[in-house]
Amino acid sequence: MIYNAATSIKFPNLGIEFNNVGSSIEVFGFEIAFYGIVIALGMAAGYLVAQWQAKRTGQNPDLYLDFALYAIILSVIGARLFYVIFSWDEFKDDLIQILNIRQGGLAIYGGIIVAVLTAWIYTKIKKVSFGLLVDTACLGLITGQIIGRWGNFFNREVFGKYTNGLFSMLLDLRDVSYDYTAPVSYLTEKYANKPDMLNRILEIRNNPVVIDGISYIQVHPTFLYESLWNLGVLILLILYSKHKKFNGEVFLLYLVGYGLGRAWIEGIRSDQLFLWGTPFAVSQVLSALLVIAAMAIIIIKRRQVRKNVR
Repeated sequence: MIYNAATSIKFPNLGIEFNNVGSSIEVFGFEIAFYGIVIALGMAAGYLVAQWQAKRTGQNPDLYLDFALYAIILSVIGARLFYVIFSWDEFKDDLIQILNIRQGGLAIYGGIIVAVLTAWIYTKIKKVSFGLLVDTACLGLITGQIIGRWGNFFNREVFGKYTNGLFSMLLDLRDVSYDYTAPVSYLTEKYANKPDMLNRILEIRNNPVVIDGISYIQVHPTFLYESLWNLGVLILLILYSKHKKFNGEVFLLYLVGYGLGRAWIEGIRSDQLFLWGTPFAVSQVLSALLVIAAMAIIIIKRRQVRKNVR
């Protein structure tokens, strides 16, 4: 059993240091990325939470085993395609890399979109309530997100701009993307239409931390922020789920809760995906649209419920 590429990850202002953190593990000659292990654990935990919620609300839990088998596979494909579509320059000259997800590259919104489409088709076939199913499944989905974000920890990715605040994180310069060692001319060309992103990367580069001869970048651990935010959203959704006014409301509240957090966190990330030819982060735009749409639907549906009660 061999741990690969083991270096340190430090949270100096918290007094926390993780030594010899590898990105993968080798078992009997096979290299297994921690990213994949964490994602798999998140999926398993998400299924268990959805099954627990099904039992808690008097549903058949077996319904969610069948759904999970379809949704998990298709959602991974959707998450990968979403990432590839908005990062096409990384793959256009080496298409085989589209299949390589060991180093990350899954965009959660792609997975959510495909999961919702899968749920709609599945409920039509099974003749069950779409709203009830997504209310239950979204608790599993956000559980998977809480755990899955820690795959980014092992991959040294999904971090934010420079900070020296309480939660600042030090990453070995050898572990992060080429942007942090590349010539400035390369960055200027790459981010020609994205001045905010260029400035964030340059600020990180211009504030290195050297410890025992090793250079680190010092950044916001946005993967951690999102994991903790999602944990809070999950708790609130569980507490509210038995008080919902209509089927589908818990899922809509998930979109609002997750979308608000993602819109804020995306605003400080240094590795955003952008709408083609624009300086706008696709996840930030999509989050804002989903929050507005979900809130509008909740208001309309609640008015309908009150009207029917009268």
